[in-house]
Amino acid sequence: MPRVSVLLPAWNAAATLEACLASLSRQTEPDWEAVVVDDGSSDATARIAALAASRDPRIDVVTLSHGGLVAALRAGLERCRGTYVARMDADDLMRRDRLRAQADALDADRSLAAASCQVRIFPRRALTGGLRQYERWLNGIATPDDARREAFVECPVAHPTLMMRRETLVRLGYRDCPWPEDYDLFLRALAWGLRIGVVPRRLVAWRDGPSRLSRTDPRYGRSQFAACKAHYLALGFLARAEGYILWGYGGTGRALRRALAAHGRRPSAIVEVATRKIGQRIHGAPVIPPTELPAWRGAPIVVSVAHAGPRAEVRAALVGMGFAELGDFVCAA
Repeated sequence: MPRVSVLLPAWNAAATLEACLASLSRQTEPDWEAVVVDDGSSDATARIAALAASRDPRIDVVTLSHGGLVAALRAGLERCRGTYVARMDADDLMRRDRLRAQADALDADRSLAAASCQVRIFPRRALTGGLRQYERWLNGIATPDDARREAFVECPVAHPTLMMRRETLVRLGYRDCPWPEDYDLFLRALAWGLRIGVVPRRLVAWRDGPSRLSRTDPRYGRSQFAACKAHYLALGFLARAEGYILWGYGGTGRALRRALAAHGRRPSAIVEVATRKIGQRIHGAPVIPPTELPAWRGAPIVVSVAHAGPRAEVRAALVGMGFAELGDFVCAA
């Protein structure tokens, strides 16, 4: 059995698949197989994959009728035989030592269910300020504790960087949800108490472009991310409380409040720093200043502050009041 199986779905990826597979063939880890799942492509994807397989017997090609990403992932996972399964997308690239570095990390620490790595988003000339900020945030996550702490801010693991123990990924599986399947997988893993580590090196070049699912699929919209977060917050952090304190009522805070209301969780109070808002009521919840929080001790606090700088200030303020992150409060931007 190979050490690593690379699970690689591809749909109409003729323009990028050859380069993707070339980066795989250059890996310093020789003990791998690649399961390339052609999801009913209408371009030359299947031909390119078949040609690569004819040159390298470690490449296995699965051809499906077009059924979408989750169906392709499920079909490919059934064919994966490796100790570890590494995700890869057909438009991304790997550094030569990506597979070896992540597999070595999992060999070295049996407490880890999975290991991700850092990314470099490309092409660089087209990067917006928001994407650069996201890349910095993502690459600032260096430990399993970081990943757990940041879990409800955004998905702290870029899915094409994930390498997971095969038996664990098979047990978790991929679900067809109304929100992103990769975020769902990550939050379920944390809900199971699994630890996900990070190799703190940029080992995957992650392509940005207009055809990315995050730009084209409605499941990647803000409301769907909020629904995913609310689902797992209600199952976990807010499982024992119908009421909670919401710090922040901007766009993300409003979306999260609506999503949590669908699970019967409604804010008991809303924290604001703008003095003109203090004393008002929002959906029946009083608006209070941060200084009143000690009087509400015992109520779970959800911090929904989108930008990293202000969010860090809120974290520091709560810790200074004696609140513990993940015990008393969680950040969910």
